[in-house]
Amino acid sequence: EEAIFLRQKITLLRAFSLLIGSMVGSGIFISPKGVLKNTGTVGFSLVVWFACGLLSMFGALCYAELGTRITKSGGHYIYILETLGPLPSFLFLWAEFFAIRPANSAVVALAFGRYMLEPFFAPCAAPVPAVKLVSLMGYYMVLTLNSWSVTWSARLQTALSVVKLLALALIIVPGMMLLAQGHTENFQDAFDRESLVLDTLPLAFYAGMFAYSGWFQASFVREELVRPERNIPLAVIISVITVIVGYMLTNVSYYTVLGTQDVLASPAVAVSFVQRAFKSLISVVPVLVALSCFGTMNGGIFTFSRTLFVASREGQWPPLFSMIHIRRHTPLPAVMLMFPLVTAMVCVGDIYHLMNFFSFSRWLFIGLATLGLIVHRHRHPELHSPFKVPLFVPVSFTIICLFTVAMSFYSDPVSISIGCTAVLSGFPVYYVLIHRQIFLPFFPTLSDYLTHKLQLLLEVVQQEIKTY
Repeated sequence: EEAIFLRQKITLLRAFSLLIGSMVGSGIFISPKGVLKNTGTVGFSLVVWFACGLLSMFGALCYAELGTRITKSGGHYIYILETLGPLPSFLFLWAEFFAIRPANSAVVALAFGRYMLEPFFAPCAAPVPAVKLVSLMGYYMVLTLNSWSVTWSARLQTALSVVKLLALALIIVPGMMLLAQGHTENFQDAFDRESLVLDTLPLAFYAGMFAYSGWFQASFVREELVRPERNIPLAVIISVITVIVGYMLTNVSYYTVLGTQDVLASPAVAVSFVQRAFKSLISVVPVLVALSCFGTMNGGIFTFSRTLFVASREGQWPPLFSMIHIRRHTPLPAVMLMFPLVTAMVCVGDIYHLMNFFSFSRWLFIGLATLGLIVHRHRHPELHSPFKVPLFVPVSFTIICLFTVAMSFYSDPVSISIGCTAVLSGFPVYYVLIHRQIFLPFFPTLSDYLTHKLQLLLEVVQQEIKTY
């Protein structure tokens, strides 16, 4: 009896919570090891962390302007589609579905499982099968919640954002106290050039940028934001500044309490930190970290389902995935689609190989999206945007992204080549199904039949037609 469409339920507070909840997750608790390993020294690792924060701010400002220029949801996908055309947008969608998003979700889920089990097995490492089982259970819980209610997913994200900031505070405060007492021995020779590793520096940036990744999440739910032209810029600026400060202080605390060898040897840096600094909190902090990862999984599912939803609406994905549950008003088919791939990657994957694998594709397309902002400005100089950044911001961000992507072929050729192959494999699919629309004789009939049966099974319908 009522119109079926995605409601505008995301306020400024919920947008801020979505961004904080997506950025502060597994990254700050697992990436310090990756950054330190690929820089070689404490000082240069801190420089990389700050540089990644600054780069994330540049990217967030570019996406804030894109979000005020282009009024559709979909994030990277819709920005590339509207500025660079259907081929690069489909290649992004293809890589995002088969490589970027499942690998990213698997990394966060594995971190969730590891930290959730750590208190029960300390000082020993948790068994790998148990970690993977708990990881999958956590992912399935988030999947169910996002299928059930948009409101409750948003409320959970807000609550877990507070938990995330509390987890950071429990690491920052004891570290700052020790630093104030004069414990600076771990910062001796912090910028030792002999230990600097230049050939793997792009991988250090990948690890650092993974920890900051999430600053773009508000653009995926643009149509569901209240007053997006005001709330998108405010939410991204406040959240990214908060995270930069929090991450820098957290890393200083790590290095104050733990030496470089301890960080490199630890499978879970935050747990090693608490074991050294606060043994009384040994069972509390890992649970808080696990809840942080839980919030990141929630934010990831919440936003990526909107990408599939918009791509289906634009005709580049099967029509079933632009449908909404008739009572829950959630994009149920789009939410459920990631289930098998994430399950497979959790079962067979390793955190650091997965991180390098998906980072190549992700930063390639983010660089293309900000390149699209430059193109869009040139093509539509008459278009008024309520939020506009200086031109050097998208230009410098795009150059750095594409340069880092190119350099990573030298740093980790195997993982990057797999990621590149995943992107290029979308070319023939686009040519056959989208560009030329070549179908086998029985394909449209079979597709319509399956769509109809799944629509009845899932109780979903097309959303009310609306102009964006």
